[in-house]
Amino acid sequence: QVQLVESGGGSVQTGGSLRLSCSASGYPASTYYMAWFRQAPGKEREGVAGIDSGGITIYADSVKGRFTIYKNNDKKTLYLKMNNLKPEDTAMSYCAADRVWYLLRAGYKDWGQETQVTISS
Repeated sequence: QVQLVESGGGSVQTGGSLRLSCSASGYPASTYYMAWFRQAPGKEREGVAGIDSGGITIYADSVKGRFTIYKNNDKKTLYLKMNNLKPEDTAMSYCAADRVWYLLRAGYKDWGQETQVTISS
């Protein structure tokens, strides 16, 4: 059974940085497609960044140049480094994984629990 466990959320001021981690178990991370999503209060869940099994990455326009998605296959861990954070980045964040490449669409089969990211002005 696949399990995704997130960590690294928190509260920072505008312009600050955070790194989210998503530890995976139950499958070889090197063969999976993974992504980060977020959901702000009153808004739909949106894809933020994705990475394919070979390391190719995609980003939502709103985070390009500020966020970096990467993974360590040996540690089976997905990361999202977030720099120059803005109040509009405040949201619950989720990692997701699947054997199918859903890009930034929410079709992934496996999801982690939420972790809160709060940016104060």
